[in-house]
Amino acid sequence: MSEHDLEEHPLRGKRLRQRLRNFRPNADAYLAALGGPRSYMRRLKAIQAETEEHERQLAEARRALAEECAGDPAAFARRWRETAARWSFDDVNGLIERHNRWYPAESHLPMDPRTGDFALVDGERYARPPLDAAWILERFPPEL
Repeated sequence: MSEHDLEEHPLRGKRLRQRLRNFRPNADAYLAALGGPRSYMRRLKAIQAETEEHERQLAEARRALAEECAGDPAAFARRWRETAARWSFDDVNGLIERHNRWYPAESHLPMDPRTGDFALVDGERYARPPLDAAWILERFPPEL
């Protein structure tokens, strides 16, 4: 451009808006996008679905036991604790264990230099606790 062209330019002497580019397109991201949801995304969805199914089954089992023990809160509490202790979470806990092991690498989770641990995800640790009897009793108390 010549000096004459710059004199007539409508943006002459005005600040230009800065366009931030906080990403760098690369082949890895492109291929991941073509492959659909990443492994950790599919795993989190499966954990959620299985947890919801356990909650549905537990609510049904609790309702049936409450009918059986109608009028006897002590028997209900004892039998509900026994049910919670026997309940199997093997499948969903396997998914949770794999999530806790692989999520940081699969999601490229950054490290927090102050703590030396992985950064928080939405203000919480990425690791999920396994489901157990205490989880059941917290959501479905042993009281009629």
